[in-house]
Amino acid sequence: MSERAGASAPGLSDAPTQPGRGAKEGVDFGAARASEPPNTAVPRWASVLPLGRHARRSLRADALLAAAAVAIELVLVATGPADMRERGWAVAIASSVVCAVPIAMRRVAPWAAVVLTTAALVIGAVVTVQPVTVVVAIVVLTYSTAAHFPLRGAVLALAAMWLPVLVVNALTPDASKPEDMSTGYIMFLNGLLGMVCFFIGRTVHARRASTQALEERARAAEENQRALAEQAVAEERRRIARELHDMVAHHVSVMGVLATGARRVLGRDPDAADEALSTIEDTSRATLREMRRLLDVLRTEAEPAAEMAPQPGLAGIESLVEQVREAGLPVSLRVDGSPGSLAPGVALTIYRIVQEALTNALKHAGAATAQVRLSFGVYWLIVEIFDTGRGPAPGSDYVGHGLVGMRERVALYGGTLRTGPRPGGGFRVYAKIPMEQS
Repeated sequence: MSERAGASAPGLSDAPTQPGRGAKEGVDFGAARASEPPNTAVPRWASVLPLGRHARRSLRADALLAAAAVAIELVLVATGPADMRERGWAVAIASSVVCAVPIAMRRVAPWAAVVLTTAALVIGAVVTVQPVTVVVAIVVLTYSTAAHFPLRGAVLALAAMWLPVLVVNALTPDASKPEDMSTGYIMFLNGLLGMVCFFIGRTVHARRASTQALEERARAAEENQRALAEQAVAEERRRIARELHDMVAHHVSVMGVLATGARRVLGRDPDAADEALSTIEDTSRATLREMRRLLDVLRTEAEPAAEMAPQPGLAGIESLVEQVREAGLPVSLRVDGSPGSLAPGVALTIYRIVQEALTNALKHAGAATAQVRLSFGVYWLIVEIFDTGRGPAPGSDYVGHGLVGMRERVALYGGTLRTGPRPGGGFRVYAKIPMEQS
């Protein structure tokens, strides 16, 4: 590169820095990675198509920058010495446009722009045509690659562009150099220019990386604060639920004591029994209100509204079996003993176990039959559902949500649940729940 090129570059060294451009627009650097952070490694291949919206916007802005460089070149040719026009305007315009193309490509195809700039520099040195636009392209690309590439890629781009510049300076005849300018001095000026552009770009790169890190840290802090807030709300709900539970338990205990007293004095003191029953009525209503508040506290926003239909019990098992039988699975029902006064929660648990087991048999058993057995004893009630289907796959230890739900329901009432394949084939669900003793 001649001294004319080196001398004219300082005024253009800040050309790629445009007002209003922040770290966000740096994301557009590279066509295939338009959505990646600024400090992401840019691929070595240069692909121009397809271009996203941000890449097209960057291409338009860089094309305007390239057009400005060409315009400056033509102004310098028109107003400069006559030897700048000795090859004609056609050569001046063509060489300037060719050298400005890498400027337009600096963010959509950076490596291709580096290669084209280096090629234009070398060819221009061979044919002794060195437009000012090639200086602008080298300065702009040095800044761009340093600002957007990782350190290794930026250093490679710096070496690919500026080593040929120093070689051209070293091989340029002394007759073509300005007076009082030695080869070493020209090489020093160009090397200094390249390092200044490089370190300006690295400073911008570091600032963008720091900004991104701060944004990530702020986002993580916000998420952590949100999680702590949700945890605090959950803990507060649990505290309120415990208080309401204690209040409900107290009300129920009071109703039990009052009911016992009313039953004992009903014959000899009807007025006292009536007063006790009135107190039980008021207490039961208060207890129901507290229970509703307890459920409102425990219910989250993601949970659906409670169903208003009554929950099924033992009476619905027979119709459930009939529905499964109509669906294509032959099912038989056998009941041993009498359930007596079974708690509604226990009856609902039995129904859900039978429902889940028959649903699984209908889905996975294939061509099979199933049987439901209910045994009610003095101390225990037993629920057993088994089928003659193909059973689980060998080596399969997967436990679905339905089986987990059955185990939780049974454990709530102090029972045990066993599930697994049958020795003769098929699958078996066995639940044993203690009978409540009065």
